[in-house]
Amino acid sequence: MFVLGTAGHVDHGKSTLIRALTGIDPDRLREEKERGMTIDLGFAWLRLPNGQEVGIVDVPGHERFIKNMLAGVGGIDVALFVVAADEGVMPQTREHLAILDLLGVKRGVVIITKRDLVDDELLDIVRLELDSLLEGTSLEGSPVVAVSAVTGEGLGELLSTIEHVLQGAEPRKDSGRPRLLIDRVFAIAGSGTVVTGTLIDGSLRVGEEAEIQPTGLKTRIRALQMHKTRVETATPGSRVAANLVGIATSQLERGNVLTRPGWLVSATRVDVKLRLLSEAKNPLSHGTVVNLFAGSDEALARVHLLDREKVGPGDTAWAQLTLFKPMVLLKGDRFIVRSPVATLGGGQVIDPYAIRHRRFRRSVVENLKVRSEGSIEEILVATLEMGQPLSVEQLSVKCNLATSEVTEVIERLSSVAKVVVVGSTKEALLFTAGGWEGFVRKVSAMVEQYHRRFPTRPGMPKGELISRLRLSSHSPALSKLFEDGILVDGGTFVHLPGHKVQLSEQQQKEVASFLRALDENPYCPPGDVIIANDLLGLLLEQRQVVKVAEGIIFSAKAYDDMVGKVVAYIKEKGQATVAEVRDMLNTSRKYALALLEHMDEKKITRRVGDARVLR
Repeated sequence: MFVLGTAGHVDHGKSTLIRALTGIDPDRLREEKERGMTIDLGFAWLRLPNGQEVGIVDVPGHERFIKNMLAGVGGIDVALFVVAADEGVMPQTREHLAILDLLGVKRGVVIITKRDLVDDELLDIVRLELDSLLEGTSLEGSPVVAVSAVTGEGLGELLSTIEHVLQGAEPRKDSGRPRLLIDRVFAIAGSGTVVTGTLIDGSLRVGEEAEIQPTGLKTRIRALQMHKTRVETATPGSRVAANLVGIATSQLERGNVLTRPGWLVSATRVDVKLRLLSEAKNPLSHGTVVNLFAGSDEALARVHLLDREKVGPGDTAWAQLTLFKPMVLLKGDRFIVRSPVATLGGGQVIDPYAIRHRRFRRSVVENLKVRSEGSIEEILVATLEMGQPLSVEQLSVKCNLATSEVTEVIERLSSVAKVVVVGSTKEALLFTAGGWEGFVRKVSAMVEQYHRRFPTRPGMPKGELISRLRLSSHSPALSKLFEDGILVDGGTFVHLPGHKVQLSEQQQKEVASFLRALDENPYCPPGDVIIANDLLGLLLEQRQVVKVAEGIIFSAKAYDDMVGKVVAYIKEKGQATVAEVRDMLNTSRKYALALLEHMDEKKITRRVGDARVLR
């Protein structure tokens, strides 16, 4: 399925042509009909002579409604570039052509309308004018057809020409991640909220859960229509109307994106390749605030030029855009930048989730260049270099490629040691070879620094390491560090191979004194013997002592003896009270109670009334 979009100066007959071709009036607003001028987007569809159906987006031509025009042309496959025979090339003709060129619309049909109002000589002049205008643009070499929507002249040839152009058009890609670029929101009595837009990158199905970005609102698709026909599945490249459940029209707006839940997030900082129009009157300076248009959305954005102070007319630069509101963008998306009164330029998104860059860094510019112009293998490696580690799914989203395609390429890169795959499930993480080496060095240095700082501790708490590395507790990267012998897993802590606790002579004396004090009265140890927390932690980790309650610590031997005696007593008597344990161990009630409560916690015993029984 393909979508055609009109473009051209106001009053050059775009809507009249669509009515003549389809029988559908794309001007749906009363003001449009009263003024005879398209103000907002209009929609229609057309069945070509070969039976193929295509959607049509009709855009306004007046310069005051250029924002509405931009909301409609972002998802088109073929441009119907309209120029009136009696007026020829006009200001909005040039601006609309510049926009199509910046958006990378490479297929089009140039339509000279109002053929019935001019003679052949004037028509030839318009053709020559168009040849000059189109030279060097994405529509250069497009077929030119002269028509009259009033007499019908040329309409048959136009339909055949559209057919021919579409035969060479590539089908819309299906990455399995659908985006419906919402350009209209309304309600239908008895049905509720309906959104329309051009569907790209994947399919939508009736009944499936869906999500609105950038708001994150959840919904479900009750029904789908294409060209006013109900369908169960809408495919990429279609004009689609979706009836949504559990969401109000007031919660939606043009520029939102309907998609499947859980993968798409909005952006506020994006890396781009930016081109300024040759016709721009002034250079674009670093720090300039512009109007950014992408898909059906728009936002203010500040331009941070990464490789220069200014970009001149006709020049291209690498830049980072800081958005004044979140937008939904992916790599490869085209955009337009404008001042309040004119189109300045446009370009292509390279990284929709960019980190902040310092300017004039050659490595940054080279990385962006590779991600813009390189092979798939080069793009994947360069993307990992700027944000590793990533899962296959995260990398697929960042590069706007199908997961299956990325998986296949990663297997090749892994076989030649350019990429390190850590883990073997959906949660596997990807590093470049150099990235994994750097990660290992970082982790080793981090743990080594911890050992130097806390020489009496057996290792670094595992939770602290995970937090500082920003990994999940079940990260395959951590498992690989253990498997490769980079770290030793000590349960709740980690340490470097060969690490040993190092106690000073004074600390050794303190430990020995503490253990002697516990052994002097093992079942009733003194509570006033104090030891440094680090040393106590070490003794607990080594299980030389057991802490049963705050302020009550037994030697490990004493604890094991007491537990053994209590268990034997209960096996013989069936149960044991606190008083019986106190007397049996010749200790105080405080210690007997703390011991029994600790045994309850360890699920050795359980309390029944005033007694304990074995579990």
